[in-house]
Amino acid sequence: MPPKRAAAVASEADPATKRTRTVAVKKEAASVAEAPKKAAPAKKAAPAKKAAAPKKAAPATKKAAAPKKAAAPARKKATKATKASQESDKENEAEAEAPKVNGVKRKHNEEVDEDVAGEVQTNGDRGTKRAKKDEPAAAPPKKKKAAAPKAAPKRVARELKAINTAPSQVMDIFVFGEGTAGELGLGSVRVDGKKPIDVKRPRLNHNLKGVVQVACGGMHVAALTQDNKILTWGVNDQGALGRDTNWDGGLRNVEDEDEDSDDEDDTGMNPKESTPAEIDTSNIPENVEWVQVVASDSATFALTTTGQVYGWGTFRSNEGVLGFSKSVLIQHTPAHVPELSKIKQLAAGLNHVLALDEKNKIYAWGAGQQAQLARRLLERDDSAALYPTGIGALPGRAKAETLACGSYHSFVVDTKARVMGWGLNNYAELGVEDEAGQDGGFVMRPQLIKALEPYEVVSIAGGEHHSLACTTKGELLTWGRIDGHQVGQPSESFSEDNTIWDERNKPRILVVPTVVPDITGVVAVAAGTDHSFAITADGKVYSWGFSANYQTGQGTTDDIEAPTRIDNSAIRDRKIVFAGAGGQYGIVGALPVGN
Repeated sequence: MPPKRAAAVASEADPATKRTRTVAVKKEAASVAEAPKKAAPAKKAAPAKKAAAPKKAAPATKKAAAPKKAAAPARKKATKATKASQESDKENEAEAEAPKVNGVKRKHNEEVDEDVAGEVQTNGDRGTKRAKKDEPAAAPPKKKKAAAPKAAPKRVARELKAINTAPSQVMDIFVFGEGTAGELGLGSVRVDGKKPIDVKRPRLNHNLKGVVQVACGGMHVAALTQDNKILTWGVNDQGALGRDTNWDGGLRNVEDEDEDSDDEDDTGMNPKESTPAEIDTSNIPENVEWVQVVASDSATFALTTTGQVYGWGTFRSNEGVLGFSKSVLIQHTPAHVPELSKIKQLAAGLNHVLALDEKNKIYAWGAGQQAQLARRLLERDDSAALYPTGIGALPGRAKAETLACGSYHSFVVDTKARVMGWGLNNYAELGVEDEAGQDGGFVMRPQLIKALEPYEVVSIAGGEHHSLACTTKGELLTWGRIDGHQVGQPSESFSEDNTIWDERNKPRILVVPTVVPDITGVVAVAAGTDHSFAITADGKVYSWGFSANYQTGQGTTDDIEAPTRIDNSAIRDRKIVFAGAGGQYGIVGALPVGN
């Protein structure tokens, strides 16, 4: 998800990330750094500084190389006609059909500004067109007088059978964390004397009403409402909000503001980004009904009742902006994803997305340099990863029940409560001992997670380098990176059998999924970059992990070492039914009072 603590396992070139306020925190076993979102990436960045290495080689993200791009078909050349009338007809047809593209060619590794020239209309959706490689410019057609074009008919959605049902349970939304990128959705001005940033404990978001589902991205959020609207807020640098957020106001440093200032507009944040608002629906048929939203680092996707998928924003790779699709670099407004149909469920990681259709086929697309797409990619054809492609059959022909993603890894829980996983595994975030602790260790193909076979998993989540799950018995399991208390385990849980130790004899990686003591009745889990949440059957929520920006909701910047109940006046008597997180914030949803 978002600007995050530097992992001892950085990719060959760290992805350029969005703007954010940086908080440096010393860790005993790992250096911490955050990268601003807006920085233009270098063609090849130096690898991130490694933390103290375990006995095995310190992990580093490895690129999986990608599938060969199909050769682009040669342009058809109009043959010369022998008769004047035939030549005129053909030229008129060519003029009517040839699209005029004001595209901007770019080198592969160049960062593209959001306002870059070259925005074109693509299927009626506003997006930045991707420059085609090694393709000669078309010769301009001869000027001929063509017939006046006919008015385009109003777009009408095809009548498709409904296969999904929209959620209906309304929640009150509480937010906490840094908020300087607008990801808390509290607006840009004080309310009741309280600033919309550095929220230490859960605070009711007064801008959100009738919310039935929330998706947390790295530094932006999407919410689905009871009246079929999708609201977004947070960073919109690469179109992740799916709407225009241009603002003429000035920017000020929120840290330099006087606490006693009487100026209500005292944050300098863009109010159009920091205040929840509906996405641009101008290119969406009127009868579309939403059932789910998911958010990655710089993109958002939405699922309809009929199994159609829409998306906006872009994906980022180690080198910078990768693109939204093969033809569009940045999709500023919602666009239909034509390769997908009859989809039942979506899940999103940092820069990849999974989709499950009604025939149990799982598609993956986005950035795949850490094997999170379950297929090999070729460096010379990075855009091939942007095409939704099936991952193949699951082990034992298992039938998928639930999809889940960590930053660079993916999970499937099947109908028998078994877990399969693939992707990055250098911190054993998959719960697989093979490749753990090794440079760029990953699992290319979906495999059964044998360490979880003794358990019936009902909910699973992944952070950047750790994962967690809960079982039908209410047990909480955690595994992966240890140095920031991501796993929430006491020191007694680590042994030579389940842990990789560093050269100073400090526990570094919990390889085996392990039950967390002193917490029971867990029914749902969620993960941010380096912090986590667990919800119990009685509606209480617990958090632990990295807390430098108050993202645990515990009111402190100190790491929370073990699952600790979030207990403040705002949610003390409320039943929590949802938890979600990004890099520097957290969100919980409670049933309305009286439910």
